[in-house]
Amino acid sequence: MNRTNVQHEIKPTPTEVHQVLTAKMQIGEGPAWDCRSQRLLWVDIVGQELNVFDPASGSNKTFKLPDIVTSASPRRDGGVLLTLRRSFAFFDPTTEKLETLAEVEPELPGNRFNDGKTDRQGRHWAGTMGDVDWNHPLGNLYRFGADRRPVKVASGICCSNGIGWSPDGKTMYFCESFAYVIHQYDFDLATGEIENRRPFATVNPASFPDGLTVDAEGFVWSAQPVFGRLVRYDPAGKMERIIELPVSRGTSVMFGGPNLETLFVTTMRTTLDESQLAEEPLAGCLLAITPGVKGLPEEPFNG
Repeated sequence: MNRTNVQHEIKPTPTEVHQVLTAKMQIGEGPAWDCRSQRLLWVDIVGQELNVFDPASGSNKTFKLPDIVTSASPRRDGGVLLTLRRSFAFFDPTTEKLETLAEVEPELPGNRFNDGKTDRQGRHWAGTMGDVDWNHPLGNLYRFGADRRPVKVASGICCSNGIGWSPDGKTMYFCESFAYVIHQYDFDLATGEIENRRPFATVNPASFPDGLTVDAEGFVWSAQPVFGRLVRYDPAGKMERIIELPVSRGTSVMFGGPNLETLFVTTMRTTLDESQLAEEPLAGCLLAITPGVKGLPEEPFNG
């Protein structure tokens, strides 16, 4: 559902969008597919909830947390790595024990983490943003490895958001939402160092680039709220496909399912008024499409 006054740049591709879970997430975000358990991890940021969705049964288990939670990653040694407001933490769904590992930006109390993703070497990446001054360049990007020490790798970011890697792992994509751009970096697989930042794609300021993922063909899928759409970009950054959603605020995307053929879409209700919510009964639900391409397997955090 397009709530901008702007026409799409290319004609949308007719695609069936399924509701796979009825929910009322305030800000559904951060989907991560666990290939081992065949479950989808996802969060409600301001609802302070970690969700574990089983597509085979349609069940969804929710864990309430004591702080906002902004990203989740399966952990190699069991449990889940989370980013909370300004910390990395381990969570054990069996015991519901939460262990804080490291904190960032104590000198910036107005900042919080936003999106995060684990690379194919098992390092987790997560960026911050101004919680109130969200469109100011207050954010930073961190790399977090098995040594449990956050390393700042970029700064001056207007709302850190979606992260992903090309199939060969040599390019990292990173959304700076309120600069309205998806950046690309040269990525060193061995060290996790990034360099040579340049634009990959820009987004009309009527919307912004939110969560993203990369498919097996090297195309980048970007959720773009307010436009109510998903955009698939080719490896050169050209729009290849637009898929319209039945909600205006699809927030992120992740491939999952036994063959990585299902593209899950998280959504949100926050910022919609009562009349808009009445027009968008699926806002806050978990959606899915079958786009005809496969995703790439996600790696667990290696700590």
